[in-house]
Amino acid sequence: MPSSRFVFIDPDGTGGDWTHVVVEAPTGVFYQQEYGGTSGQQGQVEGYLVPMSVESGAMDALSAVFEPFRGGGAGGHAWAGAELDALREAVGAVRFWSCDGASDTPHPLRLDEARMPEADEAWLPVQTPEGPGLLVWSPRRVKPM
Repeated sequence: MPSSRFVFIDPDGTGGDWTHVVVEAPTGVFYQQEYGGTSGQQGQVEGYLVPMSVESGAMDALSAVFEPFRGGGAGGHAWAGAELDALREAVGAVRFWSCDGASDTPHPLRLDEARMPEADEAWLPVQTPEGPGLLVWSPRRVKPM
């Protein structure tokens, strides 16, 4: 039996609208995701998946940040100034519920700016209360212009 497992998130695109955080951890489970709009990037990260319940306003803010890329993804983009501020704010509007087994507490996600070269549409490096992770979402949630 192999020691690693690979899970492709929504492989056929029929999963509807979803948003997750994959918290990076040595679990032996690798999540794969297509991201970057029409650039069709394939990402993989080891960890555990946390389904997110995200308010529509937060997803609207993320969508607005990526609209100027016209669905082509933002890989390699040099984020700065107002664009970076808007991305920080959009990520901060997403709440990560951390649970210690007895109580749940919401925390805003933080953009992991040390990993900005990885940042793209539907694949954003973040910091959670449980460590580094990736904010991933259904590519259909961001509408190309």
